[in-house]
Amino acid sequence: MSTQAETLSRQADDGLRHSRRQWLRAAAGLGLGAASLALIPEVRLFAQQLQDFIVGPPVPDIRPEQLSKHVWMIYAKDGFPTQENQGMMANVLFAVTAKGVVVMDSGGSLQIGEMAIRMIRTVTDKPVIAVFNSHYHGDHWLGNHAFANAYGKELPIYALAHTMEQIKGHEGNLWRSLMERWTNQATMGTQVVAPNRAVEHGQVFDFGDVQIRLHHYGKAHTPSDLCLQVVQDRLTYVGDVAMENRIANMDDGSYPGTFRYYDELKKAAGDQEWVPGHGRGSKTLLDSYGTFMKGIWEPCVQAVKDGVPLDGAKELVLKDPRVASRAVNMAGFESNIGKYTSLAYLEAEKEAF
Repeated sequence: MSTQAETLSRQADDGLRHSRRQWLRAAAGLGLGAASLALIPEVRLFAQQLQDFIVGPPVPDIRPEQLSKHVWMIYAKDGFPTQENQGMMANVLFAVTAKGVVVMDSGGSLQIGEMAIRMIRTVTDKPVIAVFNSHYHGDHWLGNHAFANAYGKELPIYALAHTMEQIKGHEGNLWRSLMERWTNQATMGTQVVAPNRAVEHGQVFDFGDVQIRLHHYGKAHTPSDLCLQVVQDRLTYVGDVAMENRIANMDDGSYPGTFRYYDELKKAAGDQEWVPGHGRGSKTLLDSYGTFMKGIWEPCVQAVKDGVPLDGAKELVLKDPRVASRAVNMAGFESNIGKYTSLAYLEAEKEAF
């Protein structure tokens, strides 16, 4: 290795706990541009490994709220990942059972997972014995890293098989990188820890005084959304199948699939408190959010039938009272309604033909 590269490596070893930007400034000070660095194999390997050693700042504590006899929620203020919220924008739920603590979605980073563990310990001294991941979007599972660190790599982390495959594949590192970028590297140090146990629809897990029933009814928010019914509490965690007051990311989802999912879930579980990954729960969540989603879907279906182009369909959606009533207060409405109307229109075209 060149003297310059040796100096750079030694400086980085001493300064790992600072920031990647400081490290890169050190490189610039030595006169090494990106192209020069790329030519040094040792430095290239070091750069690939660097982000595993730099750790972002801790996430401030959020006191858990008790939702039912056994279930608690660490509530995330609704929104999107930013430097200010450090990626804390998805709820973390946990059930305290006779056998131990069961976590339902672990949060969007190592730091969020660590905060969740601190908060669980304010409620109970029982260990975490299981983690469930509702789907493969990283704001819901990147916290697995913290739980594996705290409770061992053999800690059961459950998900549907498709979710496991996505996290082990492209989606895992993609979401890790996206969260770093969106939070200006506040989530640095987070590693991809994929689920290690595949589950199926209809399974029931017995944790002594609490049983958790698993639900999956096809493609909705993603192709592999897992909902977790805490049977004794008449409470079901629905992940991102429904949200309180924001537009769900439908890039991987289906509008008619979502409506079918709601119908099947309500039929199977009955009267429940439906708790989402974003926002607060209610007994009417599936109906109220379904109404909003139909305000996007049904005008697009009609536009396709009538030969109205996409721009016209967007106008119809914005005028629909089920959508217009949400426009002022819904998180991400203005920036996302056009995109998710386009997705609805494309899906309506496929359904029609």
